[in-house]
Amino acid sequence: MNLDLTGKTALVCGSTQGIGRASAVELALLGTNVVLMARNEEKLQETISGLDTSRGQAHRYIVADFAEASAVSDAISKHLASYPDMHILINNTGGPAGGPLIDAQADAFVQTFHNHLLNNQALVQAVVPAMKKAGYGRIVNIISTSVKQPIVGLGVSNTIRGAVAQWSKTLSLEIAQFGITVNNVLPGYTRTARLDSVLSMRAKSTGKTEEEVTTQMQQEIPTGRFVEPEEVGAAVAFLCTPAAASINGINVPVDGGRTGSL
Repeated sequence: MNLDLTGKTALVCGSTQGIGRASAVELALLGTNVVLMARNEEKLQETISGLDTSRGQAHRYIVADFAEASAVSDAISKHLASYPDMHILINNTGGPAGGPLIDAQADAFVQTFHNHLLNNQALVQAVVPAMKKAGYGRIVNIISTSVKQPIVGLGVSNTIRGAVAQWSKTLSLEIAQFGITVNNVLPGYTRTARLDSVLSMRAKSTGKTEEEVTTQMQQEIPTGRFVEPEEVGAAVAFLCTPAAASINGINVPVDGGRTGSL
C-alpha cells in the first residue's frame, strides 16, 4: 500500500488545535511538507515546532482569520506567489455557536456560510491550478456527521454543513479528470474544544451535569467512547495518499458507528 507523501505539500486549515492539528501531525509523519493556516501566530509556531521533519520536510505557516472577509484568499495568494507547489488541501474551521434553528438570526447563517463554504471555494480556486500542474491533488473537507443525520441543537451548523457537502460532491465530479479527488471526513463526538462547548450547552439546556450528559452521549456510540482527534487525523491523511486515488466524492464518518444511516 502506497502511503508515502514525501515531496508533497499540504495546506491544513484550523491547524493549531483539535482535528486540524491532528491532521497536520499525521500528514507530516507520511512525509508531507505542511503549511499550517490559523489566526494565532503563537500557536502556529508552537504547532509547527512539533511536526515531524525526519524526511527533510519544510513546514511553514500562514496567519489568517477565517471570519474576516477576503483574509483567507489574500493570505493564500501571497503564499503561493512565493511557494507555488500545493498538492493537498484540508478545509477545516470551527463551527458556529449552537442553538435551536428557530432562534437563529440571518447574520448567523451568512457568517457561517462565509466561514465554511466561501472560504473553501476561495482556497480551492487558489490551489487547484497547482494540483492540475502536478497531476496530483487531494481535497479533504472536515464537516460533520450532521450531513447524514442532523444534530439536535446545532441548527445553523446542520444547515451550512449540508451545503458544504453538496458543494464538495459537485466539485469532485468536475476535477477528478485532473487526478484530483475531493472527499469529506465527518467527525462524530470528538474530544475537542467544540465538544466541550456542546457538553456545556446540553447540560445547561437539560439541567443535568456535564458528567451525566457525557455518559448519555457516550451511550449513543456503539464503541462506547468519544473519538480522539488523532483517529480523525488518520482518516484524513489516508485520503490524501496515493493509495486512495480512486476514493472520490464520498462522506467518511469517523464516529464510532453512531450515525444511524449508511
